[in-house]
Amino acid sequence: MKGERMGTVLSEKFVRRSIILWLRRKGWGRNLEEKPEGEHGPDIRVRHNRYSRYYIVETKGDPDPRKVKHLHSRREVSFIYAIGQIITRISPKAFYWYAIGLPSSYKLLVFRRFPWGVSKKLRLNFLFVDKEGKVEFVNWKKIKDAKLTG
Repeated sequence: MKGERMGTVLSEKFVRRSIILWLRRKGWGRNLEEKPEGEHGPDIRVRHNRYSRYYIVETKGDPDPRKVKHLHSRREVSFIYAIGQIITRISPKAFYWYAIGLPSSYKLLVFRRFPWGVSKKLRLNFLFVDKEGKVEFVNWKKIKDAKLTG
């Protein structure tokens, strides 16, 4: 993963790899499918090692500051795009968990813009990756608590 970090800008590939390592440490690793670049479908689809539950994860990286004029606006667009991608993958037939994996730079945006009730209803969590590759799990309860205290 060395060389995939551009300063504090985290690439989508770095975010995805960090999340895969985190999922494996948490017992998710059976039948792991990582989407090849340029392909359609979820970025990560994985089954739990002990029981038949799946996790579908959509990931985004930081925008490259050399290519965009307004980083905040580009993050907003990427965030909205990720929400659309994960919502179109939600299946009422099976018991799946869903997540959007993002660099930590998106955290305030998520707490400010995403309704905790939607997160709860859709079983949609957020996985924030920092520059060290550490993953922070955020569920609807943390979003609700952040809205109440913020």
